[in-house]
Amino acid sequence: MIQAMWDDFLKIAREEAGKHVVETWFKAAHIAAWSPQEQKVTIGVPNQFIKNWINDHYKDLISTHLARLFHCQTLKCEIRVQDKKESTCTILPAVPLIKKSTSIENTTKSSLIKTSKKGAALSARPRTFNLNTQYQFSNFIVGTSNALGHAAAIMVSKNLGKTYNPLILYGSTGLGKTHLMHAIGNAAHKANPHALICYQSADSFITEFITSIRSNRHQNFRDKYQKVDLLLLDDIQFLSNKEQTQEIFFHIFNRLHEQGKQIVISADSFPKDIAGLQHRLISRMEWGLVADIQMPDLETKIAILQKKAEEHAIELPADVAQYIASIIISNIRELEGALIRVSAYSALAQQEINVGLARQALAHCINESQKNNITLASVIIKVSEFFKLSVQEIKSKKRHKTVSVPRQIALYLMKKMTFSSLQTIGDFMGGRDHSTVIHAISKIGHLLENNNELMQTIQKLENEILKQ
Repeated sequence: MIQAMWDDFLKIAREEAGKHVVETWFKAAHIAAWSPQEQKVTIGVPNQFIKNWINDHYKDLISTHLARLFHCQTLKCEIRVQDKKESTCTILPAVPLIKKSTSIENTTKSSLIKTSKKGAALSARPRTFNLNTQYQFSNFIVGTSNALGHAAAIMVSKNLGKTYNPLILYGSTGLGKTHLMHAIGNAAHKANPHALICYQSADSFITEFITSIRSNRHQNFRDKYQKVDLLLLDDIQFLSNKEQTQEIFFHIFNRLHEQGKQIVISADSFPKDIAGLQHRLISRMEWGLVADIQMPDLETKIAILQKKAEEHAIELPADVAQYIASIIISNIRELEGALIRVSAYSALAQQEINVGLARQALAHCINESQKNNITLASVIIKVSEFFKLSVQEIKSKKRHKTVSVPRQIALYLMKKMTFSSLQTIGDFMGGRDHSTVIHAISKIGHLLENNNELMQTIQKLENEILKQ
């Protein structure tokens, strides 16, 4: 019934907004939950970009037509990032299942049912944690830039704890490290459904550790990670200068390694170059294989675009794929963002995708010739003006957020908008080493994934810098 409602909405949307809009924005969406009591529908979408776009442009369209289909006078509509493959629609009851006047006999029956369900849940306890099933080896595009990491990842997934333990994947943000980590977990789970597999970002690991200390459940935290067969820790550089967290992770690492359990870690730079990481932890990371993931070459970028276009049902001509690949030089995430932007531009303009349209849609992107005209000085001046700080303050060692965040943004833009090396940027910014620059770039790149306000700030600064 619920799926039929969504199908009916798609038919209406095709007529009202056009086929391009439906194929680009609604095809991958679904009804995730429906509450008759609250008259609220939750729409699940695959990523933050689509969520933001639908919220800004099509939320009223969805609310209006679904209200009619659900026979509601008014309808609340929430857009949520939720994988369609991992979710089923939840229909919340219109009235409470057990009223206050429920008899003791009925309450007892209810308790027995709950107990029975609890027992069933325990017997079917999940063996994977935080894995994204969308990331598979089958949809990872391999090129010379990532061949070593890809081959090692496949080997590890087939031989947990026996080959390349630990496996370290390092490289700048948005190049596919996280994809490979989830692919390892998914492949390992398929090969051995009984293996206990856990993916965790370093940020979440830190938060969970702090919570365990505050709630006096420190040992529970330790036991959780020491019992896994495969631990995938993403972005270990965020453990920098977190002494207690590094201490606990060091002991977890040792225990897992002693038991022959597999450890996979990702980082934004070579282990020795991660500032604030304990030497003994760096030493452990170098026990196995350290594989770098680099920016893909033109051919690989074109292949990635074609694969993403296929996944999003976007008709992408070969010359347009080559054009997009030639102007996006930062990372794969921005490559996909450019493709979605071109598709959205096409849908809104009701035009077929061609090079001319792509050039208009991506006019804000920086190409090679533009980079030649941008200097480090011009970047820092615009950043200082934007945040109402002096150039000296941004270059200073001050750690207050009002200064450190603009500094990180400046470092990010210097790398993105100029040809300067990391060392040159570090020297210009007050003698910082290149690992500090990498950390700042990675942090901003990481925040851009879910922070729409920061994304708008970056775009405004880019436009100001390009006007010079």
